[in-house]
Amino acid sequence: METGQWFMSREGHRWWFDSGAISLDFAYTGSMADNPVWERLQAPSDLSDWLAGRFERMDAATTERELVDALALRSAIAGVTHALNAKREPDADDIDTINLFAATPNIPPALPGGNRHAGHSSVRVGQALATIARNAVALFADNAQDRLRECAADDCQLIFYDESRSNNRRWCSMQRCGNRSKVRAHRARSSR
Repeated sequence: METGQWFMSREGHRWWFDSGAISLDFAYTGSMADNPVWERLQAPSDLSDWLAGRFERMDAATTERELVDALALRSAIAGVTHALNAKREPDADDIDTINLFAATPNIPPALPGGNRHAGHSSVRVGQALATIARNAVALFADNAQDRLRECAADDCQLIFYDESRSNNRRWCSMQRCGNRSKVRAHRARSSR
């Protein structure tokens, strides 16, 4: 499943951030950021739009209750991410929330090319949230935690899952922090 989404900085610059995990992308629709501009889920239709951009055959109808549920899951994922990044024990309520969503039916896999359409019905919000929660469970497992890291820029606290083979990703985005670091290094070398 592809990950990442466009962000807007406080200064109005648009840039791509690939968190490396759909659960982190989901947390960054608002809970993980201290920037109110990043709040993307203010209405049920916002949740529908965000999920439709990630899940094929997404049912467009989303209720207020589903939005409340989604925000609870998002907050739990953000809480566990921040705790693990700070090398603290995650809150038990956050763990329980993620586990509760992960225990519900998710999107069933289906092979393309058959004549019957079992498993090809529209995806409901609850199924999408279960898929996101299961991704969080896998992400927060003991062996995956070593790949959770914070951007190396001094003025950035974005956390991502390093999917690189060499496990050496340093920046939230090369378009943003990586480029700024290279520009600073170049200026420092040029001023000598």
